[in-house]
Amino acid sequence: MTHRPFRPAFLLAAPLALALALTALPAAAGSSVSVSQWGNANEAAAAQGGHRQRMSITQRGRANLTISTQDGARNRVSVGQTGCRNVADLDQSGRRNIVGVAQNGCRNDATVTQSGQRNAVGVIQNGSGNTASTRQSGSGNVLLIIQD
Repeated sequence: MTHRPFRPAFLLAAPLALALALTALPAAAGSSVSVSQWGNANEAAAAQGGHRQRMSITQRGRANLTISTQDGARNRVSVGQTGCRNVADLDQSGRRNIVGVAQNGCRNDATVTQSGQRNAVGVIQNGSGNTASTRQSGSGNVLLIIQD
């Protein structure tokens, strides 16, 4: 008998529901999403509204998860995850916000929520079991989180 790790049903259903919802919506004007995954059981879900949004997700390893939503104009997201069971949950609304997440190791978790304009967040996590969570609103905020 093969042992399968416990995964709550919502983690399995959420990306599928989001993907189905995206097929019903018109593409955001001038927006792009790029996803590259290597390994086993990696999952990515992306949603964009507004215009000129950019999102790039790269995952290597196994059971990494990225969920990213963008609404507004000219927001940018870049995620790179290497290892196992890393999670990036990103939500942007507003204009010209930037998020970059790099996670290397296992069981790292990054949650970023941005609203407003011209905000920037960078999260770098190396090792295992790191958690970073931040919420930005307003204008011109900059945050860098490094955990090693």
